[in-house]
Amino acid sequence: MGQENFKQMRKAMVVSQLRTTEVSDPRVIAAMSHIARENFVPAAQRSFAYADRGVQIGEGRALNPPLTTGRLLNVAHVTKDDNVLLIGAATGYTAAVLAQLAGFVTAIEANDKLAAAAKKNLADVTGATIETGDHAAGWVKSAPYSVIVIDGLVEQIPQSLVDQLAPDGRIVAAVMNDGVSRLALGRTAGDHVGYQYFADCGACPLPGFEKAKSFNF
Repeated sequence: MGQENFKQMRKAMVVSQLRTTEVSDPRVIAAMSHIARENFVPAAQRSFAYADRGVQIGEGRALNPPLTTGRLLNVAHVTKDDNVLLIGAATGYTAAVLAQLAGFVTAIEANDKLAAAAKKNLADVTGATIETGDHAAGWVKSAPYSVIVIDGLVEQIPQSLVDQLAPDGRIVAAVMNDGVSRLALGRTAGDHVGYQYFADCGACPLPGFEKAKSFNF
């Protein structure tokens, strides 16, 4: 499939997925229009790079649907003044998008192979770095962060990440709530974060955020 085909697919993604679902931040639309998502997926999956669904990238993982990424970034309101922590770098796509928006991006990936792929894919991108580590632990060395983006579906948002938010910081994620994937925006208020669910939207599971299983006797 040629580059022109991918450009048309990217344009269709913006028109049919982003603009029709309240992704209104022009900077987010511009960044997602610019970054070639097909370069961040395995060759066998490139024809699905812009489909309205998760894209398998190996290691039991998948990239979030473009719509999910767009809606999370739309409410995060990332600017060049922001120091951003991205949880779940995967192959580097969302880090590349955020590098267009933020002052600096630290992206954490727990899987060694995916982290290596992300570093390779972002070799020519300025303003973003990939670190290998536990997703739920974040990256304390570069904290505090004005924005934290969790790029996948999680069962819970741990206090360990909340503690790395700056005053007036915000955190966005897809959270499993009552069996439904819901997009959430959290804002710091003192020592706590208040969350607002703003959309039901499919997302791909991100390991490391499972709730402890309860036992019934």
